[in-house]
Amino acid sequence: MMGVLNHLSTLLLLLSLLPPALSHVVERFSDVTDCETFFLEGTTPNLPGILVGGKVQDQNRYKPICQKYKKTYMFATLYDTTNMIPVFSAYTFTGVGPSGTRPDTWMIEPQLDGGIEPVMGLEKQGVIYTHQAVNQDYDEYGKGKKVNKGHLFPKSFAHQPVNQDSTFTLTNAVPQVKTFNEGSWGKMECTVRKILLKQCLDNNGQPKAYVLTGAVPSVNNKLNNRVNIPDLLWTAYCCYNIKKKEWMAKAHWGENQEETNKQVLNPHTLSELYNMLKQHYPGGDVQVFPDQCPRGSSQKEREKSREREIGSGDISGKGLMTCDEDCKCVSL
Repeated sequence: MMGVLNHLSTLLLLLSLLPPALSHVVERFSDVTDCETFFLEGTTPNLPGILVGGKVQDQNRYKPICQKYKKTYMFATLYDTTNMIPVFSAYTFTGVGPSGTRPDTWMIEPQLDGGIEPVMGLEKQGVIYTHQAVNQDYDEYGKGKKVNKGHLFPKSFAHQPVNQDSTFTLTNAVPQVKTFNEGSWGKMECTVRKILLKQCLDNNGQPKAYVLTGAVPSVNNKLNNRVNIPDLLWTAYCCYNIKKKEWMAKAHWGENQEETNKQVLNPHTLSELYNMLKQHYPGGDVQVFPDQCPRGSSQKEREKSREREIGSGDISGKGLMTCDEDCKCVSL
């Protein structure tokens, strides 16, 4: 009997020393090596009061999620269980492939509400989800608010159908005003996708870029009296351009509100993004990417960037357009 107990004690000790390879909701993104790869050099954003130096400031509220689907880590999300929306999602862009069929139902993160499954999955009957949004929040109450499920990691940026499917989890979505989602934000996503495909090429000539997309919550605008409807969405990318042999980075943001005019989201520098985010996350330095990602550019370079974006997609403002999640845009 003593020998058996000793054997069990040794086994439990060895198990406790293993890395949390099956963890989905973690204490730090660095807990899972595959999860770190979604951040350039493994460097997570600095958002005062939320995430500083890779450490979550309020671990009861903010939960790092290594988004796992079908045994593979697909992207990373920092989730706000109070507002029931993500703070940001981080992902790598490696090109686009064939578009898969859109899933009928969005998934949730079981571990946020006591589940043990280490992968995203469908809601279960009889389970009350108090730390995250569920499909009912959007499907029954979204129409009245004129919002829909807005991806942070968009389907159009995912390389293969399995990766595309993984983006359909509500921990990767916010209530986004429909006309904004399908209007200036959708056009911006499709334009940025074209730029990444053409300019963000690695040593093998393949697309490779790091992207972060986040949401700034509102004070008290909610969906179903549960899910925060954010005031603003922002996104930024950084990549190495092998042709120019230099790092490049740009950012965009827009207010989450009704659009009726020919609105356009112009490109901004990282410095401009950081200054904007400091207004919402005061108390320290804001930084999204490591230092090799250029923070600023001259006025002349910004004008050239603007011209490149106009050339990459119809964002010139000559006509109001709507774009779906597969980057199919039509004039209205």
